[in-house]
Amino acid sequence: MKSRMLTCITAMTVFAALATPVRIVAQEQEQQKAERPPHYAVTDLGTLPGGTFSQGTSVNNNGVVSGLATAPDGTQHAVLWYKGRIMDIGTPGLGGPNSGAFGVNERGQAEVQAESLTTDPNGENFCGYGTGFTCLPALWQHGVMTPLPLLGGNNGTVAQINNQGEVAGVAENGTRDPECPSGVAVTGTGPQVLDFEAVIWGPKPGEIRELRPLPGDSVGIALWINNLGQAVGISGSCANTVLPPVAGGPHAALWEKDGAVHDLGNLGGTVNTALLGVGNAALSINDLGWVVGASALPGNTHDHAFLWTRETGIRDLGTLAGDVSSAALDINDCGEVVGVSLDSSGNPHPLLWQNSGMTNLNNLIPADSPLFLLWASEINSRGEIVGFGVNNTGDVHAFLAVPDHTDGPAAEGDETTERPRVVLPENVRELLRKQLRWGRFGAGLMGPQ
Repeated sequence: MKSRMLTCITAMTVFAALATPVRIVAQEQEQQKAERPPHYAVTDLGTLPGGTFSQGTSVNNNGVVSGLATAPDGTQHAVLWYKGRIMDIGTPGLGGPNSGAFGVNERGQAEVQAESLTTDPNGENFCGYGTGFTCLPALWQHGVMTPLPLLGGNNGTVAQINNQGEVAGVAENGTRDPECPSGVAVTGTGPQVLDFEAVIWGPKPGEIRELRPLPGDSVGIALWINNLGQAVGISGSCANTVLPPVAGGPHAALWEKDGAVHDLGNLGGTVNTALLGVGNAALSINDLGWVVGASALPGNTHDHAFLWTRETGIRDLGTLAGDVSSAALDINDCGEVVGVSLDSSGNPHPLLWQNSGMTNLNNLIPADSPLFLLWASEINSRGEIVGFGVNNTGDVHAFLAVPDHTDGPAAEGDETTERPRVVLPENVRELLRKQLRWGRFGAGLMGPQ
């Protein structure tokens, strides 16, 4: 606990230094050891019996992991993992074949995207599963799955839940918009007929609050909400805003608790709906109000991870060495950032960004770990990381990485070893394209399509 608190204090001190250039050199040197990234023990969380794919999406401070896993028939089910056990919460779900859990809070509430068995009357494919069933947001608690209200449309989906039980997401309204894309988007969603808005559900049962987009925009997507009620996401129009699983749009947005909305700026680009996830998206906000996400670069062919604070504005975090795109997917209250960095062939590499810079998470795990890590989705305040990786048979599984903050040799940050990168076979990349069904990503998933 002492080591963890030191890491958080160091992170906040260094971020303050971004706004205050003059610092004492001796103090910075004293902090260097605490700034080094720890090593991690990796657990393969597995999948449902007979399934071959799983994805970790969130981990709370009690060690409960949310995500999704395939059943033997290939459908995806919302699942929770705890202490090595997997629980299928997507059966019976809301009646449809596919679902996923994308956040779990410390009260044991999980928010879920679930298909119904009702065919969408407008022929939409809002969930991106390709079935044509309506896509519904839901809250799971104590074994009960409860649908969340919409704004007059037929579809909606969830993004993240805070400890007050407030859920961020997106819901269709009843406005038919001729600017909406009539074909299938690069993410697999579409065609789209109705406008959609960023929303917050809860904390009381049945509550829904619409978050207005930036002036001049007509749609929005809320992708994260912190414990203070601040939400972040995307603002744009139906023509230029791409729904999850790989969301992107022209503007990264921050909504205050009172609904006031701010444009967080960009790294020189706008949005390219023809390329997977190339655009601007605020993907996570911690309780200090620091925001991370992905932003398009000039030319609109690649994204870089960014960090935004009120004091410094938007800051380009770059990529891992040799890569061309990146996205910062989550930031905890210690200022630790996780995400993904991609090379020009679309091979993903899990990133950890701290005060000491950006590190490939594979360089911080034992050589005999059960998975080669591909994607880091979320990090909790204890520094535990979830995501997914590939095993030696080519199956993609969720993982939980737990930090080792001891003072022994295994925890020395300057003893990291550069592990060889894995070039994924095309069949594995194709599997990831088909299986990933919600990402607070914003960066090209498998490169230009």
